[in-house]
Amino acid sequence: MKLFQKLIAAPAIISLASGFAVNASEINSTDLSDYSRSNNLVSLNDFKSDTLLPGDWAYDSLKNLTNSSKFNGNPVSRLEAAAELSNLIAGGEGLMNGAAIDRLSDELGSELAIMKGRVDGLEARVDGIEAGQFSSTTTMKGSAEFLIGAKSNGDSDAEEAVMTAFHYTFDLNTSFTGDDKLNVEISAGDQTGSKTLGADLDFGEPSSSQLRIEDINYTFPVGEWKLSFGESMDASKNWPNACAVNNIYDALGDCGAANSVDLSGDISFSAGRSFGDGWDVGIGVSANDGETTKGMFTKEGADYYGAAIGYSSDNYAVTLAYSDKDTTSYWGATASYSTDGGATVSGGIEFGNPESSSDDTTQYVVGVSTDVGEGTLSASLGTKAAYTDSQTEHYAYDLNYSYPINDSMTITPFFYIVENAGEDDNGFGAITTFKF
Repeated sequence: MKLFQKLIAAPAIISLASGFAVNASEINSTDLSDYSRSNNLVSLNDFKSDTLLPGDWAYDSLKNLTNSSKFNGNPVSRLEAAAELSNLIAGGEGLMNGAAIDRLSDELGSELAIMKGRVDGLEARVDGIEAGQFSSTTTMKGSAEFLIGAKSNGDSDAEEAVMTAFHYTFDLNTSFTGDDKLNVEISAGDQTGSKTLGADLDFGEPSSSQLRIEDINYTFPVGEWKLSFGESMDASKNWPNACAVNNIYDALGDCGAANSVDLSGDISFSAGRSFGDGWDVGIGVSANDGETTKGMFTKEGADYYGAAIGYSSDNYAVTLAYSDKDTTSYWGATASYSTDGGATVSGGIEFGNPESSSDDTTQYVVGVSTDVGEGTLSASLGTKAAYTDSQTEHYAYDLNYSYPINDSMTITPFFYIVENAGEDDNGFGAITTFKF
């Protein structure tokens, strides 16, 4: 039972080869060289036929040992017979007639060896394919957005012009320890021009239809803190932020506190932690000239610093933040309140103190969102920019309705008005979003 003892440990997947068929001319001595330890292996010159026929001792013996439908009076290839023998060995049924199994193993030893070699080769190819795939800890999510609409801004070149734009983005997230995350955001879009509808809405970041890396950052825990650092990452990435305004017009974003509570940046570090009972804190620092000759944290470069503290309960949240953006420091606050009926009221205010002027600035936004039918209706208003006490404030208003077509597709019609010293700007349209 020499060959039987060698094959008894072979994996049962060899049985998959039962559907294979080869001619004796396909077998070569190289395939057999690694399996020539048995003195009873049948050589190529000993093959009298590439099939077993009814009446042959090997055919009749396998028919008696197995219930396979292959032995139904028709010839069986030697490799198919070897596959049936392998099934017996892997299943242990051959132990009932060890002498017969031993003799069949010697007779079909060459085919058993070839079959094992082919299965080993298949496993190696599968391993190679799997090695070229994404890491098992890498996930991807993304979205595609399409914008169509019209706007009027008093400019003869753009008055009541119909415009379109698209934005495509996907995130690759990989964990190496189970508690960390490497995030890479890749995007493409065609939003161009300062007077376009897309510019008013800040519809997508890239202005090129070619994919490019928009953000790359790494987040990991250190004790109770969550730390992040990366390129094109906001310094406030790990901060609390109570803002829940669902705006469309870009100037109304971040509840009007984009310089403080939602501190931006380029080459950034951000940290945050929860203290329990609803309290959270965050700190961050960013340098906008890390890729230039000015360098990071130099007198010539533009560096940002900031911190935030927030409190949240079941139906309301509040955040306070301070930041220093090189030439101007800011204080900001955001808040939100959710009613039992499903409506959410939110808003924010921010005060700026520029170094080059004694006139402080103020900007504020309020908004409300509520469920209407299957979708969400949102309205917001606020100053379209930061103003000093001596300046005339101009406001922006927007209204939008987000309707889910299904779990992965949403359409959002919108309308906005922006006050100016002269003629007001206005725009309307719809954004269709696909998430995957």
